[in-house]
Amino acid sequence: MDLGIAGKRALVCASSKGLGRGCAEALAAAGVHLVMNARGAEALEETAAAIRAAHDVEITTVAADVTADAGRAEVLAAAGDVDILVTNAGGPPPGLWSDWDREDFIAALDANMLTPIALMKALLPGMMARGWGRVVNITSQSVKAPIPVLGLSNAARTGLTGYVAGTARQVAPSGVTINNILPGIHDTDRATALDTGVSQQQSITMDEARANREATIPARRYGTREEFGATCAFLCSQHAGFIVGQNILLDGGATNATI
Repeated sequence: MDLGIAGKRALVCASSKGLGRGCAEALAAAGVHLVMNARGAEALEETAAAIRAAHDVEITTVAADVTADAGRAEVLAAAGDVDILVTNAGGPPPGLWSDWDREDFIAALDANMLTPIALMKALLPGMMARGWGRVVNITSQSVKAPIPVLGLSNAARTGLTGYVAGTARQVAPSGVTINNILPGIHDTDRATALDTGVSQQQSITMDEARANREATIPARRYGTREEFGATCAFLCSQHAGFIVGQNILLDGGATNATI
C-alpha cells in the first residue's frame, strides 16, 4: 500500500533502538525524511546509517536527552517544520507503590507525559497552519489495564492519554491527527530488562522468564519492532485522517477487555 507520505518530514524520538527504531524504519520505507533523536550518539549514528542505506532518505540525527529542556530545544531546532511527530521515551523503573516518592513521580511525568506535551505544543501550530499533520505517541498497554509493578508508568502515561483525548479533537479540524499506540511486550531492550528482573527475583533462567511471559499472551510470542513500526506508519499515512484521539493496542491480545 502506498501510504501517500513520501517526501514528508518526521521527528522520531528515541529512535536508535526498539520501537522507536521500528517506527523510523517504517516511515523511511514510505519515503519519509527523518529527524532521529536518541541519547546515545553511537547507536543513533549506526541506526541512521543503516536506514539511509536501505531507503535513501534524508536523515538528521540529534544525540540529546529530549526530556531535558536544553536537549528538547536542540531537537526542535533541528526538526524545524516537521509534518509528523512520533514521541517515545523509555519507561520508569518497576517497583512497588511504597517505593516511590515525589521525585520519582516528577521524573516519570517529565519523561512520559510532560515531554510529549511540550513537543506537541511546539510542533502542532505549524502542522495546523499547513493544514496537515500526524502525531503518534508511544504509550503503553498499562493505560488500559494497569500493571502493578509499573505504577510510575501507569500514572504518567495515563495523564498523557487524557491530554491527548481533549487536544486531538481541537486540532482535528485543521487536518492534524493525534493518536496513541499502546504496546504490550515487544522484543526490545525493555523486555530484556523486565525479564532479567523476573529471572533474578524468581531464580529462574531468562528463557524460562520469557516463556512464562509468552504464555500469558494469546499470540504466544513477543511483538516485533517491524510490525509495531508498520502500525505507526499507517497512522501517519494519508489513509488515517479519520482516526482521531484513539488508543491502539498492540499487545497480542494480552489486555483482556471487550472495548
